[in-house]
Amino acid sequence: MSGRLAHKKILLGITGSIAAYKSCELLRMMQREGAEVRVVMTQSAQKFITPLTLETLSGNEVVKEMFPSNRVIKTRHVSLAEWADTLFICPASANLIGKVASGIADDFLSTVIMASRRPVIFAPAMDYEMVQNPIYLDNIEKLKRFGYHFIDPQEGHLASGAKGPGRLADFFTLFENLNLILNKTNSLAGKRILISAGPTQEDLDPIRFFTNRSSGKMGYALATAACLRGADVTLVSGPVNLEVPIGVRLYSVRTAIEMRDAIFAAWPQNDVLIMAAAVADFRPREYCNNKIKKSQFDAQLALAQNPDILQELTLKESSGYKVGFALETDNTKANALKKMNQKKLDMICLNDPSEKGAGFQGDTNRITIFTADDQKHQLPLLSKADTAEEIWNVIETYL
Repeated sequence: MSGRLAHKKILLGITGSIAAYKSCELLRMMQREGAEVRVVMTQSAQKFITPLTLETLSGNEVVKEMFPSNRVIKTRHVSLAEWADTLFICPASANLIGKVASGIADDFLSTVIMASRRPVIFAPAMDYEMVQNPIYLDNIEKLKRFGYHFIDPQEGHLASGAKGPGRLADFFTLFENLNLILNKTNSLAGKRILISAGPTQEDLDPIRFFTNRSSGKMGYALATAACLRGADVTLVSGPVNLEVPIGVRLYSVRTAIEMRDAIFAAWPQNDVLIMAAAVADFRPREYCNNKIKKSQFDAQLALAQNPDILQELTLKESSGYKVGFALETDNTKANALKKMNQKKLDMICLNDPSEKGAGFQGDTNRITIFTADDQKHQLPLLSKADTAEEIWNVIETYL
């Protein structure tokens, strides 16, 4: 399975910051997603972490100086700038940002940035007083006007012992921004996409609720993929343990009724609806304000049917493109096609949780896509990120 940074060439620049140690894990993360990574370190960065560590992890020589004493490498700053798809400066010090903003190129890293025509991304990390320095802020605004990218630092505990802004952004934020900058296209530009994801929780009493095993990973992957294609994405999500994709608008809900209300309110403003959520079919008929005792369960555990969101949408006039998901364990194709026809869907994605690698909670899926014009697309076992890309490839042919 290919990673989201497959075939990308990333030049990782490391500057003098205590956060330099985090670049090791960041490098491995980029490699796991398929990227080829080479490293440039400033002299100050080498005080915090050794070049040998980065050479061992990257498998490539770490560039440390402009003029190595034992050899002459002609215009290496130009060739590396041309090799890279992006320059990712992480962590980026106030010193380096100030030099680049002033047009100073007095070491290898600042020189290769000056020579680059590719996206340059800065992920700053420094003490909170430096982050708030007006000279530093002015330098950032100047570089943004010239098209440089910044991943803002976050609040947290700093090396000085203080707590405030200046902490290097977490790995999820770093990677998602990198992915967005490197892989964004405009194939869905101007389209408004509504996606549901995750389970719902149906309260029985103050202690217990009904739910299912949905992790929300498929819906979140679909939202990420749509955002990367330039769409305006709204995600209606049940309770999950996932980070919100960068650039996606989130509405958090708990129950099936809350999800229905959120979908109905948002759908008229959207072009495509993908119902990837695993909405609970039933809820307790009555909510009990006190914890139900074991002896009372037989008398009080009565169920009511939850609304069928897609079925109710068929009663509304809509010109949008609607996609559903069907998780079936028997007569899988027949049941999926029946659901698509009954709910007047344009497409349905079928998966069988009994198949290895498919179903809830995992990082992979095996999907079969059926469309209303009798087309069938059998996808192999893929990561959910790659499955999302394939689903959007099919949807785009109909938009």
